[in-house]
Amino acid sequence: MPARITFVRNETLKTIRPGYPGNKKFGAQFANGETLFTPRFADVFRWKVLSSNPQKEEKKADAWVPEVVPCAEAFLSTDDMLVWLGHSTFLLRAAGTTLLFDPLLFDSPFLRRRHPLPCRPEDVRGIDFLLISHGHRDHLDEKSVAQVAMRNARMQILAPLGMTPLLNDMAPGIGVQEAGWWQQFDLGPEAAIDIYYLPAMHWHRRGATDLNKVLWGSFLIRANDKLIYFAGDTAWGPHFEQIEQQFGPLDIVLMPIGAYKPPFMMQLSHVNPHEAAKACNVLRAGHLVPMHHGTFDLSDEPASEPLRTLQDVAHGQMLRGDLHTPAVGEIMCWREWE
Repeated sequence: MPARITFVRNETLKTIRPGYPGNKKFGAQFANGETLFTPRFADVFRWKVLSSNPQKEEKKADAWVPEVVPCAEAFLSTDDMLVWLGHSTFLLRAAGTTLLFDPLLFDSPFLRRRHPLPCRPEDVRGIDFLLISHGHRDHLDEKSVAQVAMRNARMQILAPLGMTPLLNDMAPGIGVQEAGWWQQFDLGPEAAIDIYYLPAMHWHRRGATDLNKVLWGSFLIRANDKLIYFAGDTAWGPHFEQIEQQFGPLDIVLMPIGAYKPPFMMQLSHVNPHEAAKACNVLRAGHLVPMHHGTFDLSDEPASEPLRTLQDVAHGQMLRGDLHTPAVGEIMCWREWE
């Protein structure tokens, strides 16, 4: 019997896309727009057992890691800023509001950091909103969420549909607000910024029985006259054009560029550097800050390849916006970007 199709959203939040019925579900599973994506064990078996990496020796010899500079003082400042903390973790201060995206502050048996964290986990203070794009373990880390919640008692978590039980297990009593795609979070009447939850082409799984039971997506922040987009984890898809149609040109895009090889395994989960640049061009982005590269070994490409490839694209005049390649921990004064 075919799975029952329903459409869901947070009925207490504003849906900004006209006529959008909510996120499509096939039974208990969320979909990528109209289609259900189910990762195949056969692809994992082909990758890990049946195939060999043609860049194996190149990857082994590639010792590149991002430069790291200390940034503990960023959490004490009140200035607007943007700080890449490695992988997909960012600190953003905009209009006096402090946001933390997808924090991964600790190593685990399966995720070993290739470079140091630019601050101590206990330095992460003064956070108003913790934004979690999706539930994969390199974006939603139990120990990190618990640490940040302990140090930021007034913080609220902004998350996708279905994530509250996971977050309550990690930080009991924490305030969580869930949204579906094309919904605006309710930050209160005095909020100086707007935050929207938007599409991404990805999937969810943390255990054996929760495939696609939690939504995935991206975030857009409107701060005064600026639009800042955090793409989360995403494959190429029509959502980039839809976002541009809804909001117009974006000012700053935080876009993943790594974990794209082998393509048969990764192309439905992650953009490659050329697709990342294409997405930013479609979004008419003024500035691109890459993420999701250099921190963890997640795939077959050599460590330095994603950023080198993106830089080649930019040097070849195939990127319409400005490319920023910060050190991990570098404080970027994004308000000064034209």
